[in-house]
Amino acid sequence: MLRKLRLLGILAVSAGTVQAQSEHLGSITFPTSGSPAAQERFIRGVLFLHSFEYESAAQEFQAAQRLEPGFAMAYWGEAMTYNHPVWNQQDKPAALAALNRLAATPEARATRAVTPRERAWIHAVEVLYGPGTKPERDTLYSGEMERMAASAPGDDEAQTFYALSLMGLSQGTRVVPTYLRAGAISLGVLQRNPDHPGAAHYAIHAFDDPTHAPMGLHAAEVYSGIAPGAAHAQHMTTHIFLALGKWDEVVKQNIIASGTDTTKWVPGHYASWLEYGLLQQGRFDDASHLLSLMARNMSDAEPLNRRGTLVLMQDYYLVNTEQWDYAPPAVDFDGAGPMLRAVHSFSLGYAALKRNQLDRARSQLATLLALADSAGSPAQVRALAYEFSGLVQVSAGDTAQGLGLLRQAAGIEDTIPIEFGPPLIVKPTHEALGETYLTLGRPAEAQREFERALELAPGRMRSLVGLARAKDPHVSQ
Repeated sequence: MLRKLRLLGILAVSAGTVQAQSEHLGSITFPTSGSPAAQERFIRGVLFLHSFEYESAAQEFQAAQRLEPGFAMAYWGEAMTYNHPVWNQQDKPAALAALNRLAATPEARATRAVTPRERAWIHAVEVLYGPGTKPERDTLYSGEMERMAASAPGDDEAQTFYALSLMGLSQGTRVVPTYLRAGAISLGVLQRNPDHPGAAHYAIHAFDDPTHAPMGLHAAEVYSGIAPGAAHAQHMTTHIFLALGKWDEVVKQNIIASGTDTTKWVPGHYASWLEYGLLQQGRFDDASHLLSLMARNMSDAEPLNRRGTLVLMQDYYLVNTEQWDYAPPAVDFDGAGPMLRAVHSFSLGYAALKRNQLDRARSQLATLLALADSAGSPAQVRALAYEFSGLVQVSAGDTAQGLGLLRQAAGIEDTIPIEFGPPLIVKPTHEALGETYLTLGRPAEAQREFERALELAPGRMRSLVGLARAKDPHVSQ
């Protein structure tokens, strides 16, 4: 059974000071011209903003606006809550609506900024939400933040927001050199201020792939203590822990992030990472309990993202437990994209193949191939299609053709930038290829594939088991 964990801490913000300290959220220095009362709420808003607690941040900035309606930086802050650069999300209309409450035009808003530094912040946000496409605006905004950071090397807020803007240039993908630059800036701030939530958070995002995760381990180890009042901060540490295969920490931190009241747990980011950690620990009963809890807590009106997450969790359970008789509930895919459909078709087809139901497997393969052929289909969908095609061919007796398809699938996966979190290629291609080589009595080739699988997903249970079997055929599954 999952153990409920108690969150501790007392929120304490120093009112009316430039330096804000909070046992829950961290501490930053961000001087403005706001009144002491408005500044207190502004600082809390920025602290929440650094931990991507956007709704709470907006509430704090709005409270600062009510205390001081002409406080320009409070409107800057609210507008920033609608920009989510790492996730490639931006709500420009909502941000402009917030800025328009300060004044109707950029020129008028600029006059409300009292100090030169405030005018620079306001100008930067005007660029972010100005004319042009999102990539163009993101690029121009990052240029503004670079100038602000260069003009004040000791301004930790300029440095951290510049680092975040650099990751936003990738438009939702990982451009490694840019991410490393953002990480280096963030670590520099964290060294100067070990209690800075944004510095720790952005360093984690910059390094949360298996190759670079060791560079973000210190940030992951301290971030939950910097901001225990931010649920996202508790989860965020596991971006590094998962990349390093530290499953105890993945499970612990996502339980904390999910909250102590399990009746409110619903399928989402924290729950799916928690389940994946439990699966990698081999705690299949606990993972099954979590799935049952998610299903009980779901209402008939749940949004697509939650329904889709539950589907992914069920598919992860099926593939990782290898309980091939597990039957996920019927799924309503109305509005779902090709990635979710592909993962589900692969999982159902893979289970059918393991049950020697070749006709059912081929039916799912047809669906998967159609998804792979659709316009704009992600590379992960193509990898799954090639992978499952290969497995079906091997099962049907065409070993050479099947291995060729599996190698093509692995080649596709190797070209995909490594992303954070549980793999969308629900059965990693090198792991599947390694297991296939084992069944064919080719342990040396199997060992090579499992070693590659563990480079991409350190500590993954099925790959570790496969590697052990490749080295010693007497090791049981």
